[in-house]
Amino acid sequence: MPFLNEYNFDLLKNEAEVLVIREMEQQLNGRTDMCLCNECIVDIAAIALNAVKPLYRFSLLGTLYASQAMTEQSYADSVKNAVAEAIKKVKNNPAHD
Repeated sequence: MPFLNEYNFDLLKNEAEVLVIREMEQQLNGRTDMCLCNECIVDIAAIALNAVKPLYRFSLLGTLYASQAMTEQSYADSVKNAVAEAIKKVKNNPAHD
């Protein structure tokens, strides 16, 4: 696509990804009751990320906005709940045999 070739989107970042992955690490640490293959882990991340408000940033101002939102308890709770629900879904219905 010419648009992708003309502009640099490499600096566009969703800070929610970092929070979801950290929360996944906490909730999945030491679990042996479910599959932890790459496919299942990435499925959990995708499901959780689709359930939380994205925190995209590009500039310094965007980084400050995302940092503030990341420290709000309600956002942290939404990430924690989204990850827990995603884990349940993938545990009960893995995308592979």
